Amino acid sequence: MSFSPNHRDLARLNLLPPADPYRTSPQHEEEDTRIWVWDSSLSVGNDTIDSQHRRIIDYINELNAARMADYRDAVSEVLMGLIDYTRTHFVYEEDLMRQAGYPLSEGHKRVHDAFVAHTIKYVRQHESGQDISRKLASDLQVWLTNHIKKDDKDF
Repeated sequence: MSFSPNHRDLARLNLLPPADPYRTSPQHEEEDTRIWVWDSSLSVGNDTIDSQHRRIIDYINELNAARMADYRDAVSEVLMGLIDYTRTHFVYEEDLMRQAGYPLSEGHKRVHDAFVAHTIKYVRQHESGQDISRKLASDLQVWLTNHIKKDDKDF
């Protein structure tokens, strides 16, 4: 089975509930494969960046759903989508910082580059047959929470 998973696809396959992905209290906890729910503590006060961060959280939840369903191809698809989307988000964020003359923009870019390199290592491990999805999802959640609450909010 080959598909490009997104929230609707996974919900249709009963891998995610069809409810609002940003609700803060799941109605059916036992059916919920999400490991992370957006909350206001992650807001940086910019609607576009907040929306992009929410989408990254969706990818992390899709990664977990694909792992739980044991869809290796879906895990691969989600990983590639996550990396592509995250790179696009980073370029957008870095451009805003440069335009604003943010003095720490070069250091922020280096942090982004290190994140992408770290994630690509996980992709290589996945391609070699290792099950990295649980560890990667956990690492991404910790990294992104810290990055948003510290680095992004500083900007």
